Amino acid sequence: MALAAKLQLRQSQSLVMTPQLMQSIKLLQFTHVELERFVDEEIERNPLLDRAEPRDDAIADQLQKQEGLAEAAAGEDWFEQPAWTSEAMSEKLDTSLENVFPDDPGTTERLGPNLTAQWKSAGGGGSQSGSGEAFEIDDMAAAALSLRDHLGEQIAFAFSGGAQGLIARELTENLDDDGYLRADIGEIAARLGATPSDIAAVLKVCQTFEPVGLFARDLAECLSLQLRHRDRLDPAMALLLANLDLVARRDFVSLRRICGVDDEDILDMMAEIRRLDPRPGTRFIGGAMDAIVADVEVRAAGDGSWTVELNPETLPRVLVDQIYFTHVMTRTPDQAGKDFLAECLQNANWLTRSLDQRARTILKVASEIVRQQDAFLAHGVRHLRPLNLRTVADAIGMHESTVSRVTANKYMLTPRGVFELRYFFTASIASAGGGEAHSSEAVRHRIREMVDGEKPADVLSDDAIVDMLRKSGVDIARRTVAKYREGMNIPSSVQRRREKRALATAGR
Repeated sequence: MALAAKLQLRQSQSLVMTPQLMQSIKLLQFTHVELERFVDEEIERNPLLDRAEPRDDAIADQLQKQEGLAEAAAGEDWFEQPAWTSEAMSEKLDTSLENVFPDDPGTTERLGPNLTAQWKSAGGGGSQSGSGEAFEIDDMAAAALSLRDHLGEQIAFAFSGGAQGLIARELTENLDDDGYLRADIGEIAARLGATPSDIAAVLKVCQTFEPVGLFARDLAECLSLQLRHRDRLDPAMALLLANLDLVARRDFVSLRRICGVDDEDILDMMAEIRRLDPRPGTRFIGGAMDAIVADVEVRAAGDGSWTVELNPETLPRVLVDQIYFTHVMTRTPDQAGKDFLAECLQNANWLTRSLDQRARTILKVASEIVRQQDAFLAHGVRHLRPLNLRTVADAIGMHESTVSRVTANKYMLTPRGVFELRYFFTASIASAGGGEAHSSEAVRHRIREMVDGEKPADVLSDDAIVDMLRKSGVDIARRTVAKYREGMNIPSSVQRRREKRALATAGR
C-alpha cells in the first residue's frame, strides 16, 4: 500500500484550562489568610486595584447606589466593583506517648422550610485609625521567639564562652522539635575534639534551662528533670518513670508491687506525671498560633429555620479604579502602555468576579450542608447524618471536586461550636433493621458515651459494645468498634477495668 501525505479537517472538543481559570480554581481552596495574602499580591502588581477602606453605614449606602455608575460619578476617584453585593445572591435551593498522656476528653433568601441563607456585606475590616478609636498597643504581637534564640540567651548567662559555650550551642543545634537531644554524646565529643565527660558536664547545666525538660534523651528523663525541679522525684516516682510501659498499659498491680505503694499513691503519682509537659520544645514551634476564624456563620432564626451567612471578616473587598484607567489610557501614546493598562483592567475585573463566585460557591455548599444536617444542629452529634461530596454536589449542581475544594480548611460557626466543613461528611454505617443509615461520627459519640458511663464491675468489652449498638439499630463489626475506640484513644476493656477498680479502691 502506497504512503501519501494528505490534509483532513476534523472537529473535536477539548477542555482548555486557561491560567485565569486555574487561578479561580485555586481561589476556592484558599483559606481566608491565604486569600488575603493573594489579594495583597494582586494589589501590589496591579495599579488599578486597591483595598476598600472601612466606611460608616451612611457612606456605604451612598456608595452602593453609585455602584455601576462610575462614568456619572465625576467627583469620585474610586468606585467599588460589586464583588460582595447582596444582589449577587439570586439562586434558590431546596433546603506510647499518647497512652501515657491521653487527650483530654445582606439579602435573605429562603432555602426550604427550615433554612434561610443570608449574604452579609463584607464591610468592617481593616484599620480603625480613621474611626476615632484609640490605638491599642496590646494589639501589636511580639515577634515569635524560636527555641534556639531562647536557649541562646540562657547559654550567654550560663557560660562565659570558650569551649563550654561552643559545646552548649552544639547541643542546642541537635535538639528536635520536642526539645529532646537525640544525638549521641560520643559523636558530639569526637566532632568537637572534647571528651564525653566535658559534654556531660555542659549537658547537666543545659538541663536546668527553662522550660525544664529540655535536653532530655528520652521521655523518662524529660519527666525526671521536671520532677527534680519541683523536688518531687522520690524513689517511688523514679521507679514509676522507669516503667512507663506499665503506665501506658494501666497495669496497676505490677506498678503497685514495683513501687511499693498502694493504689491511692499510684493514682496520685500518675496524676502528677500527667500534669508535666512531655514535649517542652513544642511551645516554640511556629510562634503564636493563628486563631480559627469561621468562614460561615449559622444561627437559629425566630421561625425555626436556620440563617446561614458568610463571615464578612473573611471576605476581602477590592476596588477597581475605572476613572484612573480612563484618565491614563487617553494620555498614553504608545501601544505597549495601552496594552498593559488593558491587561490590568482585565485582571482586575477577573479578580472581582472570581472573588464573587468564590463567595457564592461557599455559601451554596454551606447552605446545603446545613439543610442536610438540620438534625445535628437541632439535637446534637447523635443525629449527625452520613453525608458524602456527591450528595451535596448533585443537590447544588456542581462537581464533586468543586465541593471538595470549597470544604477544605473552611470552618462553620454553629450554635454547637466551630466545625470544619469536612466534619459534616462522614461514612455511612448500615442500620441493623434496614432503616436509615447512621453516621460514623455519631457512632463514635455513642461509643464514647458508653465507655464514660461504665462502672468498675461492669466494663464493656468490644463485643458487648457491638451488641448494644446492634440493639439500638447500628449494624457494626467488632473490628470497626475496636478501630473507633483506638482512634479516640480509649484503652481496652482490660486496661479500663484496672484503672476503674484502682479508682474505686482509692475511694475516687
